[in-house]
Amino acid sequence: MLEDLTGKLESTLRKLRGYGKLSEKNISDSLKEIRRALLEADVNYKVVKDFIQSVQEKALGEEVIKSVTPGQFIVKIVNDELVKLLGTSTTQLKSAGIPPSIIMVTGLQGSGKTTFCAKLAHFLQARGRKPMLAALDVYRPAAIQQLRVLGQGLNVPVYDEGIGDPVKIGFNAVSEARRQLCDTIILDTAGRLHIDEQMMRELVNIKNRVRPHEILFVADGMTGQDAVNTAKEFADRLDHGGVVLTKMDGDSRGGAALSIRAVTGKPIKFIGTGEKPDAIEQFYPDRMASRILGMGDIVSFVERAQDSYDSDKAEKMEERLRRNEFTLEDFQDQLQQIKKMGSLENLLGMIPGMGGQLKNAKVDPKAFTRTEAIINSMTFQERRQPKILNGSRRKRIANGSGTRVQDVNQLMKQYEQMKKMIKQMKGKSFKGLKGLPFNMA
Repeated sequence: MLEDLTGKLESTLRKLRGYGKLSEKNISDSLKEIRRALLEADVNYKVVKDFIQSVQEKALGEEVIKSVTPGQFIVKIVNDELVKLLGTSTTQLKSAGIPPSIIMVTGLQGSGKTTFCAKLAHFLQARGRKPMLAALDVYRPAAIQQLRVLGQGLNVPVYDEGIGDPVKIGFNAVSEARRQLCDTIILDTAGRLHIDEQMMRELVNIKNRVRPHEILFVADGMTGQDAVNTAKEFADRLDHGGVVLTKMDGDSRGGAALSIRAVTGKPIKFIGTGEKPDAIEQFYPDRMASRILGMGDIVSFVERAQDSYDSDKAEKMEERLRRNEFTLEDFQDQLQQIKKMGSLENLLGMIPGMGGQLKNAKVDPKAFTRTEAIINSMTFQERRQPKILNGSRRKRIANGSGTRVQDVNQLMKQYEQMKKMIKQMKGKSFKGLKGLPFNMA
């Protein structure tokens, strides 16, 4: 996420931290590099100008110059200004005093609006809510079908009337959500390839008829300033309550994320980090600033681990580790927990100091699938007693899993390394390890 911007800022701030004494010249030179990095990331020019000016005023203060570690002090100033730029605090979704809460999702065609509706439903579902989806994009039959499929996959009810009046459909959808005792209704409205008066008038009519508690504008995070300009026009007409940035796992330069709050005055509420239903994150300005500066996001990492935590499996695993029993089945369980946490690149990017190291790293997304295929091709006895895996057995397993014997050998090497590590830990406390994935390499 925002790798290019992170790399450039991290390099500049590393130089600043290396200075034993700061002067107006080296501060000015560093700020020029930061300005260039932000502009190359397609951040709004006025936003960049105000940001640099604010950092410069604080960085040239007497308190900084006399600081014991002035370089670290300036990093803190940059971080604080980034947080301020991104919104200072997390903004929650608005909800109704009496259910259902009505969330109207808007945006241009192709921004990932329909997919986000399903992700939001999944997000709310995981927090004990009972959502319903409603298809108001009557101009694209494929959008209605897509919402049906997504809802079915999540076991979330979907209301649609096919082709018809979206204003009437939205009103009827709210009534149906109330009848089915759903506490939230998410309205997927129509988008266009560009803003036009007919589209905006229709959205205003839906807003006036349905009276949503929350209006979200979905923007493609890869489009930079185009997303910011569109968000402002939607804010002027609809007065939406917040922005969602999608496709932030792609080659987004970061301009939209850093500009949209300052230009529109509206907070970012969610970011999309992939195609899967759980690839959605609530937006935390302080955590995003930390990621952008290459300092990781360990809080989000721990939250991901907790979400994938299985207490029953964790208790059993702890007992097995105490008895020095660790089989390939246990190894597979740990891999599955890591998969639940999301993409490996995204996870490693949350670990402080790992962002820069990962810039040119190639993480094979099929590695986990390959490992699971190999283990699934083994017999019950082989998974429980890996010592019996001789050459002929390994060849059979490779053929059965569609892999090479070298892949099987590599897996066994990883397994033995992990087993050795656990043996060395025998006798120590396993309290801090319960439920956490062991193989993060």
